[in-house]
Formats: sequence, structure tokens, C-alpha cells
Amino acid sequence: MIVASLFLVQAMQRFNLNIFKQFWSIAKFYWSGEEKWRARGLLLLVVILSLGYTSLSVMLNSKRGELISALSAKDEIRFWQTILVFVGILVAYAPLYAGYVYLRDRLGLQWRQWLTNHFIDRYFQNRAFYNLNHASNIDNPDQRIAEDVKSFTHESLHVLLAVVDSGLAIGAFSSVLWGISKPLIGFLLLYALIGTLTTVGVFGQPLMRLNFEQLKKEADFRFSLVRVRENAEAIAFYQGEQYESEQIRGRFLEVFDNVKRLIFWELNLNILTNAYEFIPFVLPAIVVAPGIFAGELEIGKVTEAQGAFIRVFFSLNLIVARFQSLTSFGAGVERLATFLQSLENSGSISTANNADHHETKESAEIQPITIKTTTADRLALEDMTLQTPNGQRTLVANLSINLAQGEGLLVRGPSGCGKSSLLRSIVGLWDTGSGTILRPPLDQMLFLPQKPYMVLGTLRDQLLYPKVDMEVDDQHLRQILLQVNLPDLEQRHGGFEAEQNWGEVLSLGEQQRLIFARLLLNKPSYAILDEATSALDPHNEKRLYEQLQASGMTFLSVGHRESLSNYHQSILDLTAAQTWSLQSGKIAATTLANS
Repeated sequence: MIVASLFLVQAMQRFNLNIFKQFWSIAKFYWSGEEKWRARGLLLLVVILSLGYTSLSVMLNSKRGELISALSAKDEIRFWQTILVFVGILVAYAPLYAGYVYLRDRLGLQWRQWLTNHFIDRYFQNRAFYNLNHASNIDNPDQRIAEDVKSFTHESLHVLLAVVDSGLAIGAFSSVLWGISKPLIGFLLLYALIGTLTTVGVFGQPLMRLNFEQLKKEADFRFSLVRVRENAEAIAFYQGEQYESEQIRGRFLEVFDNVKRLIFWELNLNILTNAYEFIPFVLPAIVVAPGIFAGELEIGKVTEAQGAFIRVFFSLNLIVARFQSLTSFGAGVERLATFLQSLENSGSISTANNADHHETKESAEIQPITIKTTTADRLALEDMTLQTPNGQRTLVANLSINLAQGEGLLVRGPSGCGKSSLLRSIVGLWDTGSGTILRPPLDQMLFLPQKPYMVLGTLRDQLLYPKVDMEVDDQHLRQILLQVNLPDLEQRHGGFEAEQNWGEVLSLGEQQRLIFARLLLNKPSYAILDEATSALDPHNEKRLYEQLQASGMTFLSVGHRESLSNYHQSILDLTAAQTWSLQSGKIAATTLANS
């Protein structure tokens, strides 16, 4: 049944099956998956309710005609009998229709919940969220998950059930028209067909294109406002208000211009549809009038014929009546389908890159050369050449190092030489190049960036992330905070269960100390630090690295400060010329002391 809802969209695309395939590529996961019997059962119940209230609608329409006929004939008994029957039918009709609407919306809500979770799972699987945001032309994935999924499930059910309701109404009310005036049926079909083909042929492609652009431009405008909120302090320091306001105004101008074009097309569509839809209110009277004047039909048949004609007409006229919402729906289907395709491609690429595999000669010729990553009980790089993701620039060539367990390696070099990129390759974010990376499983490693990531949640969540389900008593948390020189953090912010915007209430130095506490609590075997102490004074930096050394972790640091060499057994120096050298940390410390 769910596939039937697509014939309307197919018509808008001039019978192009692409939109149908896009729709089913999304819908099949729910309607053919583990939830299919529950979903199909609920859909069947909704259709049964639709059949019930449509049958009652026919009866109500018939009784309306009888009321007019009874009044015309001044038949008081017949009038009050008809009133009683009408009220009785209405008593059954009202809850039946309300139940239909409730179950339809409940089904749509359940579908949205399932599909949203499905997209969220795909978004975070195999780091697709990272790949899409750094190497994809997919704009605003947040909007596609939040808004496009909502529109997709809501509109799909409404379109499907509108088709079902229309089919039932056409069957039920056509029999009424057939009994009153057979010529009305043929005229009605021809009239609806001409209106539908005219509307689709003239307005289909322009409205589809403009609605697709509108979704994108609205999302871009909203994203520019979110960026200001997230970077408010930096913008204020730079006094960049003028530039930012101009950027936002420019984004809104694009929204404005597109809406202006959209409402122009809607103006012309409304002129057509309004004239087209009001004519059927008088046509039944014109056709039935000769029978009334000749005394062959009761006067109430005009009302009955008019009601039946309008119901059949609007059922046949579904595309014209819902055309604007259908074009918007079609644009949303396209955005969601391309997003799903990108998630699948990203996930498959990431899975292939992280898997240990042996390529044949033929497959190696058609696949780009990538760095091979192998799971091991140590961290080592073997003859690794690292390039930027587009392959246009080599950052470091033929690098071979082995990091002994329990020791530290410091990576130094000028800006742009590939220090942070080297860390990305170790954790599997970048893989363009050649050679081999041997590393432990990622759940045994923890990465500390220069700008700490503060999660939405409590102070306890901040300390335990990413393993927020760990059972750690408050006393141990206080001990760890003391070790990283944040002894009063709990008291200042209302305890470990307090929720704050931690990225705002904590200074950068406090955030860097807090994620060192996170490191000591999670106790990974390997720690990767990307200038993780850049905002700290030498005393705090020394204290944190001493805690790190005492923990027995193996760690790799990126940094510029010469003082960092005191806390690492080995130092890797990278150059802008793609060369490298490895030396002992003690030698570097001695050189610093003598200089």
C-alpha cells in the first residue's frame, strides 16, 4: 500500500521513475524491516477506519438531500425522521474520523522515530559524520535528519492515505452520481484529467526546483546564525560584527529572492486552481436542473448531486489541490535520498579503509592507494607516506617509527608540515598515501585535541566522556580533579550532577586540565595529545605530564614548546620538505639546557 502514494509524485516528474526509486530506497527500511508487521497492521487499521467513515459520509450526504426534499415537500414527519437518522450517523462518524486522524498521526510519529534513529545510526557509523563534513557536498546534514525526515514521514502518510481516501470516495460517491445523472460521471473524469495534466505540465518542474532550492537556502541561512552563536566570543574580539551581519543578510537575500520566485509561480497556480475548483459547485445544478424542472427529481437531489460531485471531483483532483505541498515533498525526498546515499558510500569507504585486506593486482589498479591500518599490540608506522585527502600534496614521506610501550613520543615541526595530520592518520581519519600503520584497537586509545570538546551534560559526564556509564564514586572524582589542579571545580559549579554550558563557563586552560582528568579516569593504553597543554602555564603543564608518566600510559604528543621534550623519551621532527628525523628526548633536553 505504501508504494501507491508515489504515483502522484511520479506524475509531477512526468512519469520519471527516479523519484519513486528515491522514495522506496528510504521507505523500505521501515516497511520491509523488523517493524514491518506492526507498521502494516496499524496502516491496515487506518484504512479500515477510512472505509468506515467514507461509508458514513455517503449516508450523511444522502440525508442532506432528503432534508432539502422534506422541506421542499413540507413533509414534517419525514423531516424529523431524517434529522434523527442524520444525528445518529454523525454520532458514529465523529469518533470514527477522530480515531482515523489519531492513528494516522501515531503511525507517522512511530515511523519518524524509527527513521530518525536509523539515520542517526548511519550518521555515526564508521565516522560517516566526519567524512560527510570534511569530504562531501552534502549540506546541512542536521537539517536533513531533523526536518527532512519529519516532512518525509508526515507527507508520505498523508499522500498515501489521501490516495486511499480518494479511491474510496470515488467508488462510493460515483454510484450516487450514477443514480442521479450518468452524464455527470464522464464530464467529471474529463474535467479532472485536463486540470491535472495542465497543472503538472506547466508548474511541475519549476515548483520542484524552487522548493528544492528553498530547503537548501533556508538551511544555509539558519546555519549562518548558529555559527555566530557558537563563535560569539571570537567575533566580538575581532569586532567582526559588520562582516558577519553582511554574510547573514546575504544568505537571507538568497532566501528572499527564491521565495519571491516561488510565490510568483504559486500566484499563477492559485489563479488556475481557484477558478478550476469553484466551477464544480455550479455544474451539478446545471446538469440536474432539467430533471427538477420536469418534476422527475426531487429538489434535494441537487444538494445530494452537488455533494457527491464535489467529493468525487476533489478526489480526482488530488494532484491539483495538493500540488504545492507535493512539490515540496518531492524536493525533500530528493534531499533525503542523496543524504542516505552519501551515508552509505561514506560508511562503505570507511569500512574498507579500516579493514585488513589483500588486494589483487586487478583491484589495486582501479582503487586509489591508501595507507593500510593493521590492529596490533603496539603503535608503529612502517614506511608511511602521508598525503592530503585529495592526494595533491605529500606531507611526510617514508616515515618509520616504533613507540615503545609506556614511553612518550613528541612530534614537532613548523606549521603545516603535517603534525596534526599524522594524528588523523593514526586514528583512521586520513588514509591517503602508502605504507602501514600498526596500532591497538581504537577503544584502547584516547585523543586530546588542542580545543577540548565539552559535551552537553553534567560535570560527571565531562569527566567520564566517552565512557559516561562508568561507575566512579565522587571521592575518586575529587581526587582526580586535585591531581589536575582543579580542586574547587565541583564546589564552584554545584556538584558533579550540575549541568552547564561548560565550553562557556570554563576557561580554555580549565578545559585542558579537565580533559586530562578525563584521560586519567578512562585509563586508555595509548593517549594522543594534539597541543593539549597549549593554554597552560609551565607549572600546570609539568604537573599534568608527570601524572601522565606516572599512569604508565603510552603517549604521543604534538607541540611546539621546547619544554615538552622533558616529558618524552623520543622526539620526531618533521620539516616542510617532507623529511623527518628521530632523536632521544634526553638529547633534546640537553641541547635545550646548553643553548
